[in-house]
Amino acid sequence: MDITEKKIVIFDDDEDILSICSFILEEQGWTVYAYTDCNKIVEKISAVMPDIIIMDNWIPDDGGIIATQTLKKNEALKNIPVIYFSANSDIEQLASHAGAETYLAKPFDLEDLEMVINSVLVKN
Repeated sequence: MDITEKKIVIFDDDEDILSICSFILEEQGWTVYAYTDCNKIVEKISAVMPDIIIMDNWIPDDGGIIATQTLKKNEALKNIPVIYFSANSDIEQLASHAGAETYLAKPFDLEDLEMVINSVLVKN
């Protein structure tokens, strides 16, 4: 296994967004793990230990805020940066309430996606 493997987890219930993001990120060398729900989120994230998590606001079943807060309360997982992902107009407030490091408003373009991922990578 490549020790420089970059892993990213995407939580979104929209299969189209998952497949587009997965394709783009894999092209850039990421190993992508995509989930359409956030059930058993601690187990999912613990199994992968990604460099970054992209979290949709409306993810089943608990929703992105509770899912993100659950991760941030976990000692082993709390330092993994979360990019909050939503079409809500108050996304900045939602991301802050969830405890996410940053956010990405939908719809977004690919440069935005790359920029926000790179911004959290630099901080770590």
